[in-house]
Amino acid sequence: MTDATNGGRKIIWMHVLTVVSAAILIGAEVFGAAFAGGWAVANMFSLGSEGVLILQAAFFLLGIYVMIQFIRSAQVIEPFTARE
Repeated sequence: MTDATNGGRKIIWMHVLTVVSAAILIGAEVFGAAFAGGWAVANMFSLGSEGVLILQAAFFLLGIYVMIQFIRSAQVIEPFTARE
């Protein structure tokens, strides 16, 4: 299940699909928690609707960072390419 790419490397599609599938599952949890957490923290401190949006945006950015780190770590374990 590999296709040739430039430079004598092949894409290992099984590894790519595994990491993408895990990223979708984990991303749903991370971003769901970001929006729920922003709402909960803003309401706990009575920050109003603007506070909700600001905290949700901040947690969303933190979620993007978490997902980037997850994918980078997953590529170490499941490399996307291999030499021919």
